[in-house]
Amino acid sequence: MFFGSHAYNLLVSSQNAPSRKERGLKRSSIELGQSPNGSLPPLINFHSHPQLQLCNQMNVKLLPLSLLPPPPPPPPPPPPAAAPPPPPLPSKFTPPTPPLPTNLHPTQRIYTPYHIYKHKTAVLLELCRSTEEVYQIIPHIYKQGFYSEPLFQTKLVSLFCKFSRLKDAARVFESIQDKMDATYHTMLKGYAQNSALDDAFSLFCRMKRDGVEPVAYSHTYLLKACSDNSESRRGMEIHGHLIVSGRGLDLFCMTGVMNMYAKCGRVDDAYKVFDRMPDKDLVTWNTIIAGYAQNGFAKVALELVIRMQEEGWRPDWITIVSALPASADMGCLVLGKSLQGYAIRAGLHSRTNLDLLTALLDMYAKCGAVATARSIFDAMERKTVLTWNSMIDGYVQSGDPEEALKLFTRMLNEGVKPTNVTIMEALHACADLGDLETGVFIHRLSDRMGLESDVSVINSLISMYNKCGCVNAAMKLFEKLQNKKNPASWNAMISGFSQNGRVKEALTYFRNMFLSDDIGIDSFTLESIIPALADPSSLREAKWIHGLAVRTHLDKNVYVMTALVDMYAKCGDVEAARMLFDTTMGETERPVMTWNAMIDAYGSHGLGADAVELFDEMRELEGCIEPDESTFLCILSACSRSGLVEEGRGYMDMMKEEYCLEPTNDHYGAMVDLLGRAGLLDEAWDLIQNMPIEPGISVLGPMLAACKIHKNDELGEKAADRLLDLDLDDCAYLALLASMN
Repeated sequence: MFFGSHAYNLLVSSQNAPSRKERGLKRSSIELGQSPNGSLPPLINFHSHPQLQLCNQMNVKLLPLSLLPPPPPPPPPPPPAAAPPPPPLPSKFTPPTPPLPTNLHPTQRIYTPYHIYKHKTAVLLELCRSTEEVYQIIPHIYKQGFYSEPLFQTKLVSLFCKFSRLKDAARVFESIQDKMDATYHTMLKGYAQNSALDDAFSLFCRMKRDGVEPVAYSHTYLLKACSDNSESRRGMEIHGHLIVSGRGLDLFCMTGVMNMYAKCGRVDDAYKVFDRMPDKDLVTWNTIIAGYAQNGFAKVALELVIRMQEEGWRPDWITIVSALPASADMGCLVLGKSLQGYAIRAGLHSRTNLDLLTALLDMYAKCGAVATARSIFDAMERKTVLTWNSMIDGYVQSGDPEEALKLFTRMLNEGVKPTNVTIMEALHACADLGDLETGVFIHRLSDRMGLESDVSVINSLISMYNKCGCVNAAMKLFEKLQNKKNPASWNAMISGFSQNGRVKEALTYFRNMFLSDDIGIDSFTLESIIPALADPSSLREAKWIHGLAVRTHLDKNVYVMTALVDMYAKCGDVEAARMLFDTTMGETERPVMTWNAMIDAYGSHGLGADAVELFDEMRELEGCIEPDESTFLCILSACSRSGLVEEGRGYMDMMKEEYCLEPTNDHYGAMVDLLGRAGLLDEAWDLIQNMPIEPGISVLGPMLAACKIHKNDELGEKAADRLLDLDLDDCAYLALLASMN
């Protein structure tokens, strides 16, 4: 009985004992300092057990388990006693740091003790907000003996990457002997966030050599770096690697691939990835919609918004933020209002949603509703720098640079730190105003902000100085760029020479750009050089530049074609301008600015009847194209030069009544000039008196000139008194005022 009961216990023990494979796994876990079950019982070698040896010596046969009676139930465990509180630690006690095991594989996790995780050094490291603070804490890490702790190593790599100190991050990373997976991924993320594409790819290849299994985030980090550097070729390599590694249908990874293609301008490839995805979520839809909107395919983006609703997906506020720029690009204010109405009905519109409010503000500003955009801006409880940028840009684009600079000044006074985009918009406003003093101040501000090497800011400075007449200052900035010059830099410099009448320098710079190996000309380059050749003495060069546009296939660009029409007209060859106007595009495809250029060409050569005929031809295309403010200014000027008084009166009334366009000072000035040339001075003065806006120099100047020609001293004195109330900077009108006395 003695042997039988012990044999039974041994059999039960042998039944519950782990297999050889399990013992091996547990043994390896013990060697790694880990315990799969929390606590492991000691392993029993049954062949050396004394009770079994005794049974074998006495030839006792053990019964099978099926014939043995069931074991008695184990007694209930006693209730656990309350653990005594741990003894208090001395105030200066520092727990010893166990050495890291040298045989640790990167895929294994390291347990960080609680006292290390909550140590004051770890807390301070978590609160670091600058590189200087990190450097101050590193000696404390060494002093406490924590430098070999994976928690501190990974956090140091993360902080140095966050503050764009990649070299310091790499030094910490390379000094770690047994690197964790998290350390590799943190370093890879740092390279990607700082757009260090080559380093990111090198580390990714090294991870494969070191046996670190890449996760989905590893690929998305690389895809982000590719999109930031417009490296679609390397992005395709990551795409291929995802497919080979079995993640070709992973929703998260494929959304990253789609985003990469869209940001690299390959929106067709992005749509192929989108179309082949068996399952789609809201993030996927938002990504493809934003991709089309950001690449200028506004109509397709809005069609996708409709399609996603047809397929059962409800747009969220990110969808609205992606679709609003598309409606702004189309200039469709009604559609933008519809999107805002949907956001309100769906409960997405909130004063705290700054992204949505900024997108709405930007849409209204780009659609010309600057007053509505300003009301949204003023009602926002909190504003980001993007909000300020959108409002400033709205004023600049709507032709109100003074208000843009006022808002920029207010932004600085409220302590909002401007970005490079803010600086470029403010410089644009200075260029439109010709405000050199404010432009120089913004130049100094950009240098203090560390933007002296930002190519985009320097290009804006070049344009500002050129428009303010300081071509030499623009040339110095251009030369400082050295090998950083891009096409925009060359275009800004060529355009500056053209605007300031320095045709020889414009052609020289254009020739150097054309002969450059790494920079090619584009449509903006031709638009910059063509105005310099718009002179009767430059007809030969004008024909050469036209031939170059044809050879480079840039003559199909509507802006280039319009510039060529204007160039031929100003060179005196109106027939060539009309031939180019007729043969380049169909009537319905021709933009309104091209019609304006041809009407103005006829008017500037005294061919008022041809201008009127072309304007009537344009009106017959109602529904395809409509005249704008510039069109009516061109036709009124043509009537003025040709003495077509009745036609001019009719067009002035047509502008207000039929097309609901409010005349500006330029329109009233053209009408006053028309009446003044015809000797109708009283009618011209009555028109000035009844203007709904304050007459400017463009209105009073022609009135004064007409009074001088027709020797009407009474009205001339009245016009002169009104002119003296204005800040005159036109020497011609000052001389005219002097001759009236």
